[in-house]
Amino acid sequence: MRFSTAAAAFGLPLLAAAEGDFVQQYLGQAQALFNKYIPSPNRHDPVGAAEAKVGEMKMHTLTLSNWNETLFSNTKATSTTPDEWWVFITGGKKACFGRCEDTERAWNETAAKFAVTPGAPHTALLNCEDQPVLCHSWSSPPGALWAFEVLPAPNKVNVWVKGMNLTTTTSDDFAGMQKTIKEKGYNGTMYEHTGAFHPYHGFVANNGLAIPAGYAIWILNLVPSWAFMIGISMFSRYFVGRSARQTMETSGRQADAARAAPANRR
Repeated sequence: MRFSTAAAAFGLPLLAAAEGDFVQQYLGQAQALFNKYIPSPNRHDPVGAAEAKVGEMKMHTLTLSNWNETLFSNTKATSTTPDEWWVFITGGKKACFGRCEDTERAWNETAAKFAVTPGAPHTALLNCEDQPVLCHSWSSPPGALWAFEVLPAPNKVNVWVKGMNLTTTTSDDFAGMQKTIKEKGYNGTMYEHTGAFHPYHGFVANNGLAIPAGYAIWILNLVPSWAFMIGISMFSRYFVGRSARQTMETSGRQADAARAAPANRR
């Protein structure tokens, strides 16, 4: 049989394409398996977010990729008055144990009121069920209201936090809080965030560790408690066994030295 260079040159792309389809098939299966057992750390419904943004609520949905851009979207380089953003941290059955639904509904009603109220804060929603990495990078549990006073860099961005009552909070409570803050300021109504996980000025953010820390905490939360117990047990057994072996070896050497001493004296 004669080997045809032209046939080989024509066949190589077909072989590569076939091999690529084969690889893509298994990659697709692996991705489906991964998504089935490992939840996504960055789920987002762009259609729902767009409807909330342009609808009567005028509310933004924060994600790992857009949160900073969103909070600074109305801030100009010459701004001297803080641009206020109120962000409600919510979650579903896993992140909030199903207890955030009523307060989230009240927050949606509040966003619609703020949208037609002059001087009211911009509103946003952060769902820890869909954005666990972002929530962990802020160390923000569901059920809390975060207020950002945004100024252009390098000015400080003040962050104020208040845990909401997930049983009784209504839209009137949010509106009343906004009225009180407008009259008296944030201090005394909400708590100023000055901790290590401050999104802009905390130790974690200043050292570029916010997102890595968010991923690390998210991954640790995926590991079941029994796996940690097994790991700790294996770890302790290894070191206890190693210490016991070293003790036995030391005792053996001492015994050998003791037996050898009388022989040397003779």
